Amino acid sequence: MSELSGFPSAEIEFDRDAKVVGGLDEVLALANGPCTDVIVMSHGWNNDAREARELYKQLAASMRELLNQDRVPALRDRKIAIVGVIWPSKKFADAQGNPGGAAGVGSGVQMADVTNQINGLRTLYPDPESQQTLDSLVALVPQLEDRATARKKFADLLRSLLDKDAADDEDATTALFDTDGGELMDRLAKPLLLPGPAGGQAAGGGGAAGFGDLLKGPLGAAKKLLNFTTFFEMKARAGEIGARGVAPVVAQIKEARPELNVHLLGHSFGARLVSAAAKPLPQDSVASVSLLQGAFSHHGFARDFEPGKNGFFRQIIDHKTVRGPVVITKTANDKAVGFAYAVASRISNDAAAGVGDAGDKFGGIGRNGAVKTSEAVDGELQAVGGPYAFKPRTLHNLLADKFIADHSAVKGKEVAYAVLSAIAST
Repeated sequence: MSELSGFPSAEIEFDRDAKVVGGLDEVLALANGPCTDVIVMSHGWNNDAREARELYKQLAASMRELLNQDRVPALRDRKIAIVGVIWPSKKFADAQGNPGGAAGVGSGVQMADVTNQINGLRTLYPDPESQQTLDSLVALVPQLEDRATARKKFADLLRSLLDKDAADDEDATTALFDTDGGELMDRLAKPLLLPGPAGGQAAGGGGAAGFGDLLKGPLGAAKKLLNFTTFFEMKARAGEIGARGVAPVVAQIKEARPELNVHLLGHSFGARLVSAAAKPLPQDSVASVSLLQGAFSHHGFARDFEPGKNGFFRQIIDHKTVRGPVVITKTANDKAVGFAYAVASRISNDAAAGVGDAGDKFGGIGRNGAVKTSEAVDGELQAVGGPYAFKPRTLHNLLADKFIADHSAVKGKEVAYAVLSAIAST
């Protein structure tokens, strides 16, 4: 059995079809050991296995430091173990639309940028038919600037890679399929400006993304649509692995040890994964949930966010699956989540001034918290030692502008303190 900063630990790996890779013996042995609490952690869209393990290592180190300093006294007699979920995610381009960096800033979008991004999808769609589709997309790139027929065909081919059954109204993926391909590219050709942390529009070097003009035009539209394709695929995959992979494991653990406190923690699309895992479980199966910069709709837990429409994860609240608190970190510093939902707004032809913010139909929970959800209360991510009053069966939207500088900055002591405080309240 392994350790992370003194916490007994184990890994569970899933393939793209939500099947366990390598068995469950270590996880079940860990859960049947002397621990009182087990945290099931999931990484998100921007982590390969190495980066996922580094995330778990650093977050565990932050938690261990706090416990050694007795900063959460209620946990003195609790024994915490960690299960790290490894699932096949895909690098998501940054807020400027460049995989792994901002090389195109100041120069606009080049044909090579689009071609490289298409080729980056080859590991995501390895079957021969999909590879041929990607070849056809590459061949269309030189024609995008000048030919409307090429732009329409580009959108239609790209959408053909996706499973339409995973579409829903919360994140504009229904509109992704329902909109004419040419119209879709025209909408995405317009620049995007995101609200900054203070709520104002970002432009140039202001408080938010400042990338709108760089992603305008046909090539910019292609990059946005390619990014949204990765978003769609990771959304679907995280949901499947959570529901069909992690949920049965949690159920098996709880059947063997009903008294064990199981806590779910997810970053980015890992937040969607653990929420999908909680959704089918019976009442009180989960002690607490921590959603760190979650990459799913801010209406995910809402009731009637539109007439007759509940959020995809509303069942978790209605069925009382979580007996303790749900902790949600949110910040406008998170441009990855902000960008994805700004694109969603553009796909749906919503050009509202507050694109992606809490008043928009399409916004991320990691940007705005849980909205239109009566069980949610607003607060702030505290410095270590600050007061928390976490309540059972309550969603706590924690404004994290002071401590979370970007999408991946969730490994520090302030985040660890919030997670441990939530565990201590159960």
